[in-house]
Amino acid sequence: MMERLQKILAHAGVASRRKCEELIVTGRVRVNGAVVTELGTKADAARDRIEVNGVPIRLETKTYVILHKPRGYLSDLDEERGKPLAIDLVPTRERLFVAGRLDANSEGLLLLTNDGALAHRLTHPRYAHEKEYLVLVAGEPDDATLARLQKGVWYAGEKLRADRVARAARRQRFGQADRGQTWLKIVLHEGKKRHIRHLCAAVGHPVLRLIRVRIGPIELGNLPVGKWRALTAREVRTLVQSTY
Repeated sequence: MMERLQKILAHAGVASRRKCEELIVTGRVRVNGAVVTELGTKADAARDRIEVNGVPIRLETKTYVILHKPRGYLSDLDEERGKPLAIDLVPTRERLFVAGRLDANSEGLLLLTNDGALAHRLTHPRYAHEKEYLVLVAGEPDDATLARLQKGVWYAGEKLRADRVARAARRQRFGQADRGQTWLKIVLHEGKKRHIRHLCAAVGHPVLRLIRVRIGPIELGNLPVGKWRALTAREVRTLVQSTY
């Protein structure tokens, strides 16, 4: 498939798209032995020999992995320093990034991929992909409180709400709710930073544990804490189809 050269280089992990453009215009990229300096030049990554500074690029294999993130691990280096990175639990040669962060104190399903287009569609609220969470909260929220969570509450000048909220069984595979605690099942299609934590605190039921169990059609299932697995071919097809 013919694509712009800078796009091919960026997808191969050479550098950012803008930096790849600089590499091209400064004459550091060759296609089939010929120097290319014009932006917009197209090539076929599967057929053409593409080199940067004399070194052939290595095309990344599309990779899709789910990880059961433990509490205390960071989803992203930008969050804070001094804590371990969840991505380090997945040994791979491919350069993976997180499609939908969890804060350090949250647990559960992380989707890691090098498919940037799919990751964008999964995380952008315009595409309305559901994320489902099991949330242990302090107290025992009544029906009116659950309705407030769905109707929405104001926090720091913006309205936060859940798409769906329901009480879950007291005993979950992640643990049992003690007296004065409640497991909730919360579904969002748009998740702002610490969305559920702020939402529950606003109605007087602070979050004690937060575990993501589903992103779109992909479920955490019985994957142990700290473990990962590659998605099956069928799961990948379902995931890709769900984003269109």
